[in-house]
Amino acid sequence: MLICSEISRLGRSMLMVMEILNQCVKKGIQVWTIKDNFRLGDDIQSKVIAFAFSLAAEIERQLIAQRTREALARRRAEGKILGRPKGSATELCKRKLFRHEKQIVNMLRRGENLRYMCEKLHVSRDSLRKYIIERGLRQQDAENE
Repeated sequence: MLICSEISRLGRSMLMVMEILNQCVKKGIQVWTIKDNFRLGDDIQSKVIAFAFSLAAEIERQLIAQRTREALARRRAEGKILGRPKGSATELCKRKLFRHEKQIVNMLRRGENLRYMCEKLHVSRDSLRKYIIERGLRQQDAENE
């Protein structure tokens, strides 16, 4: 027995849902949906219900995607900047590494390599290298690693 919240949760498209239901029927697995309270088996009524609900779910997903695309296009046309805002070099104090600058300088003076520093600071190598270069801490160390 396979229990799911609704038929549309079985796959991303109508064909995928129908294929999963077909495999279930071949293997003798009964599918129960909680939301609609259907028990789908090998009979024609079950197949019609499964087809109708999976088709409706696919149409709904396509409509949602279309509305999202239209809303994003409208926002772009209005001049809105979409996505995550980029960091600013003038806002260094808001960066994760800014509060660790003294520690970074000390590690550079001791000759620690970037890999070790990244592990200690929990940042990526590229982030640390970029920060060192931008702050002019010891550019040659960042470029050589």
